[in-house]
Amino acid sequence: MKNWIVNHLPTKRRIVQLYSALLHNAYVKGFITGKMYLGGTKNLCVPGLNCYSCPGAIGSCPLGSLQNAMISSGTRTPTYVLGIIGLLALMLGRTICGWLCPVGLAQDLLYKIKTPKIRKSKVTRALSYLKYFILVTLVVIVPLVFLVPGFCEYICPAGTMAGILSFPNNSGWLSALGPFFTWKFTLLILIVVMSIFCYRTFCRFLCPLGALYGFFNKVALLGVKLDKTKCTDCGLCQGVCPMDIKKVGDHECIQCGKCISVCPAKAITWKGAKLFIKHNETETSAPLESVNLLGMVKPKVEPMQETNAQDVIETTRTIENTSSEVQTDEEV
Repeated sequence: MKNWIVNHLPTKRRIVQLYSALLHNAYVKGFITGKMYLGGTKNLCVPGLNCYSCPGAIGSCPLGSLQNAMISSGTRTPTYVLGIIGLLALMLGRTICGWLCPVGLAQDLLYKIKTPKIRKSKVTRALSYLKYFILVTLVVIVPLVFLVPGFCEYICPAGTMAGILSFPNNSGWLSALGPFFTWKFTLLILIVVMSIFCYRTFCRFLCPLGALYGFFNKVALLGVKLDKTKCTDCGLCQGVCPMDIKKVGDHECIQCGKCISVCPAKAITWKGAKLFIKHNETETSAPLESVNLLGMVKPKVEPMQETNAQDVIETTRTIENTSSEVQTDEEV
């Protein structure tokens, strides 16, 4: 079926999101006992926002690791954590937000609840810059100056959820939320409610990790890209995009791929697609045939048109008749 996978890309993305959420929290025993996993993988950062303190977490949150590294390293640069975050950002950019982050998946599911929705506007676009302020102040300045993981202490909804999930088996769950429990719990409820009415409220307005990954969208190996020579400026990509983008692939783009299926000029494809295309297939600039599980474009190879035998015979006769007439004229 023509463009079947392109048209069903949201389903494919949802499958990847579910697998990713399970992998981020694969320590099932932790949910039963309320005790954190402390194995070797906790020394590694996971791609998405997933609290270190979550009972099922098998890795460390990039933001939490970065803040704690800055606190403990003093004047030294936390090269290890920055290296992991930089590598993830260079490879995927905000594809992590759209495909791998558990918090992003939770918001996507909340938004599916049937209610009136808050649409994109100049106001939501302006609010999208709030997360950059949070990145600079709570993730960088507060840890360096006050030696406190500001984002984790004051905002992070994943940390609040980690405490709630630990509650049935851990009487000390309130301490995991920090001294601002009432504020953080209220903020969590507000984020959950707003995510029902406004697409990805936390991602768009509050998440500093998305802000950080967004800086790398243009240079990341994977993600959507626009061929300006084919673009007709119809605006369909901006209309279908649930985020506050100004153009395809900008810092607000979470690489969901919705724009690919609506582009009438086929001007939008995936960066990095050639890594997944066989050598005997055509270039990615060809019309789209399908997109694999990770969203990589497979180009459509147009079949050769069949030649009608009767048409060939008639064409041959016409040529022969024309040739005979020319010869007769020459003889005359």
